Amino acid sequence: MDFDLIIIGAGPGGYVAAERSAELGLKTAVVEKGQLGGTCLNRGCMPTKALLHAAKQLSHMRSAGALGLIADGVDYDFNAVQRCKNVAVDQLREGIAQGFKLKKVTHLVGTAQITAPNTVSVDGEAITAANILIATGSAPVRPPIPGLDLPGVVTSDELLSPEGRDFRQLVIIGGGVIGMEFAAIYRALGRAVTVIEAAPRLLPAMDREISQSLAMLLKKQGIEIALNARVERIVDAEDGLAVIYTDKKGEECCAEADGVLAAVGRRAYFDGLFADGLCPETAHGALVCSQHFETSIKGIFAVGDVIAGSVQLAHAASAQGISVVHRLAGRPITTNLNYVPSCVYVDPEIASVGMTEAQAKAAGIPVLVGKTPTLANGKSLIEHCERGFIKLVFRAEDEVLIGAQLMCARATDLIAAPALAIVNGLTRRQFLQVILPHPTFSESLTKAAEEVRAK
Repeated sequence: MDFDLIIIGAGPGGYVAAERSAELGLKTAVVEKGQLGGTCLNRGCMPTKALLHAAKQLSHMRSAGALGLIADGVDYDFNAVQRCKNVAVDQLREGIAQGFKLKKVTHLVGTAQITAPNTVSVDGEAITAANILIATGSAPVRPPIPGLDLPGVVTSDELLSPEGRDFRQLVIIGGGVIGMEFAAIYRALGRAVTVIEAAPRLLPAMDREISQSLAMLLKKQGIEIALNARVERIVDAEDGLAVIYTDKKGEECCAEADGVLAAVGRRAYFDGLFADGLCPETAHGALVCSQHFETSIKGIFAVGDVIAGSVQLAHAASAQGISVVHRLAGRPITTNLNYVPSCVYVDPEIASVGMTEAQAKAAGIPVLVGKTPTLANGKSLIEHCERGFIKLVFRAEDEVLIGAQLMCARATDLIAAPALAIVNGLTRRQFLQVILPHPTFSESLTKAAEEVRAK
């Protein structure tokens, strides 16, 4: 065999697994036809957060008067913002390349195809390995909406390209995580934004109270929201495009803009990866895997967005990849894969881990719920943060923490503490034993744990 492990795809599921594989002594190769870092680094997590950071800074400067600060004539240079984003992405990409060199991971540039259980063809040249790991990620879904191919209709790939797109008015089809983050970016830049969502609420996979609070805040910020709405078609209009949709009453409505973002989800991507006659089991267009992430073909594993039932989160893909590598190297699994935090980088931020109240109820688990509004937090008041809350869900039987939902400043950082507690089975009493510093945003975690009610 040429290698112990061939990894196809150099996104978070692939490059993290490759570095750990090499550290554990496995001879490792990574095949990537595009840029190192995959979707997350190049067209997803990182460029989105760079744009969100710039947009949030602009918003803060424009509201500086509330702090007694004078910041007249604040504006932004869209092209300069894009360049700043690109510099950050380039630096992170170079970091991966350096990591490969340092740990002696073989990086092969080209299109991979699995031609046999232990063989991969890279642009026609065969290499072999004892095991193969697929980490090819996902691609934006393009729903069958008439007019979706018109100029000005884009996916997140186009908005996060090196040059970006600066629309004056943006209609977003989809109220999930991707749609919400772009709504936050463009609204903070002062652009008109309309969100059209087919479900009864935004972020339908998250806690209902978070969805309702987010809708209220977005409307307060001037974002138009249409729920229970079905997009019928997109047509040319005098000043750009018109999105024709049916609202919750069944009436036909129209939203005009010069840009339309299709953000209805992502699909597993492994187009052309398997040679004819080599077909693993699939479900709903994704690869079916065992609990150890092995496909129906022995020795071929898969992690991340490409597998059936994936939560489509970069950190989940990385953890899964490490789990596979540890098993192949005969090492113990170090990560609990049952609890994966989810984050949405809007203002205020949203984060959750474990079970919600509704999920606990559906599972027949009596709970105690501790909740506190973050406006009562001193740090939140000082920094003029938007209203939010922290909710902790404890199992009533033994008061073990089983879930947390946060919608507040720094939620995506604060979620680490509840996640740590949940994974380690900590009780409310143990959670309250920790003294948190004052004044900090984290104090609200203690406050939520103190205020519980039977549910």
